[in-house]
Amino acid sequence: MSQTPFDDLTDVYEAMIDWPKRLGAEGPFFRRLFEEAGVRRVADVACGTGRHAQMFHSWGLEVEGCDISPNMIEHARKTFGAPEGLRWTVRGFDQPPGPPGSFDAVVCVGNSLALAPDRAAVAHALRGLLDATRPGGVVVVHVLNLWKLPPGPCVWQKIMTRTLAQGPALILKGVHRCNEEGFVELVVASVDADSAQSVRTHSAKFLGLRAADLGEVARERGASDIAFVGGHQGQPYDPDSSPDLIMVVRKGA
Repeated sequence: MSQTPFDDLTDVYEAMIDWPKRLGAEGPFFRRLFEEAGVRRVADVACGTGRHAQMFHSWGLEVEGCDISPNMIEHARKTFGAPEGLRWTVRGFDQPPGPPGSFDAVVCVGNSLALAPDRAAVAHALRGLLDATRPGGVVVVHVLNLWKLPPGPCVWQKIMTRTLAQGPALILKGVHRCNEEGFVELVVASVDADSAQSVRTHSAKFLGLRAADLGEVARERGASDIAFVGGHQGQPYDPDSSPDLIMVVRKGA
């Protein structure tokens, strides 16, 4: 099992996202889908620090959050505990989230699937998500729409100050595209309690995934109800302008 690209940056990942704002925007999207499909059991694949999994659990659902990163899972366990109906597991894309039909809903959000090493691994992982979902259930895959970005220089999306465990820090996050691939760039400049300065830089490659390719894998697994939207408000997906690519698959009964 290889290390996740952000395994040693768990604190930075957690700090640079406005979680109340993000979950407030995304929650109604998932709640509507789950209510329509009668969802009781959810797998949050590549769950990161567990924010979405905990939100689903707060709705009274049984949830398993899994991630390839032991650091991310340990952070989730320390933050949210392991109450009845909320389980944390270290698991990568090479393993399906469960036996066939074991979940009512399987989600993979936050561009996680695009961090798979290659397109064969993406297809293998997506088959696992679909197979683990019961007939009548729902699968949601959310990735960054790389095609909105022209190839070229880095676009700096976030420049912020945060307080990390080691002290105050300046965090810069950017993304750029090189043909069929994208790169997330992180720069973290911090000062510890002894006024020692440090700079961490990190670059993570991700794949540009296309709606047609994701849909082909879903249809291969017998899905017929496949929809693509460009955001959590349900706006139509446009590869030239949408910030996100979200695939929603409702498995046939």
